[in-house]
Amino acid sequence: MKKITGVLISILLIATMGMGCLGSAGDTDIAEHEDQMIVEDQTELLSQKQERITLVNAAIELIDEKGELAFPEFRENDSKWYHDDSYITVWKTEGIRVVFPPKVSGEGESVLDLEDYNGEPLGRMLIDTALSEDGEGWVNYYWPRPSETTPSRKSTFVKRTTIGNQTYLVHSGFYVDDHIYTNDVEDLEHFSRFGDVFIGNLFHPAKIEKEVDVNYSIAHVIIKPGKSIEPHIMKNPEIYYVLEGEGLLYIEDVPFELTKGKLVHIPANSKQYTENTGNVDLEFFAIDQPAWAEENEEMVE
Repeated sequence: MKKITGVLISILLIATMGMGCLGSAGDTDIAEHEDQMIVEDQTELLSQKQERITLVNAAIELIDEKGELAFPEFRENDSKWYHDDSYITVWKTEGIRVVFPPKVSGEGESVLDLEDYNGEPLGRMLIDTALSEDGEGWVNYYWPRPSETTPSRKSTFVKRTTIGNQTYLVHSGFYVDDHIYTNDVEDLEHFSRFGDVFIGNLFHPAKIEKEVDVNYSIAHVIIKPGKSIEPHIMKNPEIYYVLEGEGLLYIEDVPFELTKGKLVHIPANSKQYTENTGNVDLEFFAIDQPAWAEENEEMVE
């Protein structure tokens, strides 16, 4: 199974929705609503980035005023500097961690060869960004949240400053997944339907905690060789986008070949069934608008 990133899924979704696949008079309203959502998501993300920039600049202003006497203030929990997953970190540009509120015992350690979860040279990336001509910038990487071991996507703003003859870098970041919803096919829990057919909810607004304010769903469907999805009718239109394998999709008993990269629009209230005619798993995305609901599906003979 190929790994499908959240970015590629978003591109697929926007592309398919932009092809007129909904087949209703409300297409324009839905498109405008999705455009508004993209702007709102960007605004939330940009707001988080601006907060990091503002916090780092404020920390540098305090360092300019108090020098190293500012460092204890950065360690105070439930303060503007350190609360929840938000904190200020200070390093010497030689690679020594000076302020690290989540784990004060780690202060004084060398971070020159620090790597993120994927083995990227995080320490050198942060230092190089601070020592660049601009003296500041963003570094993106994977890092566990405080008290967690699994990594999360993080974006950090870093900026250079000095105290006397000593150069420091000050940085603060945020966890991106708190503000943008992502998922991965490889992380899905699939359930069985129609025998050897397995379905995983890649995206369904009723099954995620984040408020996304949209009403479509994307399922990852796997049909084993020689197996099929039984005839049924969906009250809503669907899009099938084939990831791997080959098969036949019947719409009102008319066969349509399914091969990798093929996209097929199934009109609402159409009888449909799908067969895997190949020797490997047939995998595809099933995109429903509105989001899939049991009451919209009817099994037929």
